Amino acid sequence: MKNVGMKAESYRTAVATGILYAPAHCIELLRNGNTEKGDALKTARIAGILAAKRTDELIPLCHPLPIYRADVEYELFEQHVLITATVETIGPTGVEMEALTAVSLAGLTLYDMLKPHCEPEDLCLDQCKLAKKKGGKSHYTRALKDAIPASIIVLSDTVAAGKKPDTAGLNVLEILQEANFKEIAYQVIPDSPEQLLALIEQQKKEYPLILTVGGTGLGPKDLTVETLQPLMKREIPGLMEASRSFGQKRTPYAALSRGVAGYIDQSLVITLPGSRQGAKESLIAIQPALIHLFDIQKNIPHAGGYQ
Repeated sequence: MKNVGMKAESYRTAVATGILYAPAHCIELLRNGNTEKGDALKTARIAGILAAKRTDELIPLCHPLPIYRADVEYELFEQHVLITATVETIGPTGVEMEALTAVSLAGLTLYDMLKPHCEPEDLCLDQCKLAKKKGGKSHYTRALKDAIPASIIVLSDTVAAGKKPDTAGLNVLEILQEANFKEIAYQVIPDSPEQLLALIEQQKKEYPLILTVGGTGLGPKDLTVETLQPLMKREIPGLMEASRSFGQKRTPYAALSRGVAGYIDQSLVITLPGSRQGAKESLIAIQPALIHLFDIQKNIPHAGGYQ
């Protein structure tokens, strides 16, 4: 199965439809709820809901998900039934397959309950398809529409001294490149508040986004937060709340990160942890919000977010 462990959870919904063609007298049986086996519409609705909840058991590589809502509805016409299934969740991947499976099994149940009343060739289950989906990467984009420059400042005495390679900063660089940031400055400096302040002063009018990597913990030289927070005129607490929440589901040590985010002059400054995994997870958690923020600032048409 595909690893979705690094995907942020979001509200997701999917709507699927299908059509069951049947003779007019069979449609009346559905309408009146009196087939030989009972009320077919009610039975098929329950079958569809059950199918949505057990899709991961039926489709081998489909991820198990908590199903927060599953429903099946019908629209009866003269010689066919339109079946509509809606499924909702909050999770790391979508519920398209759950909705499609619900439509399929609801349709098969109707077929089974109508077949004693007509010839087999009179029934046809057709056009099972996804009608609508919302959530995930299709709704919360992870890449800029218009590229902008960014800066990465890695704070580490050992990396600056050449005693070990930088991995955290390079991870952040890779994520920014994939997100369509351009002209990305990358620098490594010691754990020095003075050098950090000098760099921020130099870059705050040049780069819309500045990411520091390191110095957010509780070590004696972890002073990034103390250095930068007093300069932030407009903090965005929700960014780091999201990153810590994301991280705490993966390691208890995420609770020790003191990262902050906010505007210094015209630059959005975000302080990320210095560990490779911590920096990566923190940025992944807030990436959709960052993209949304910069699109808003450029007046680029964008989805309205949660509705």
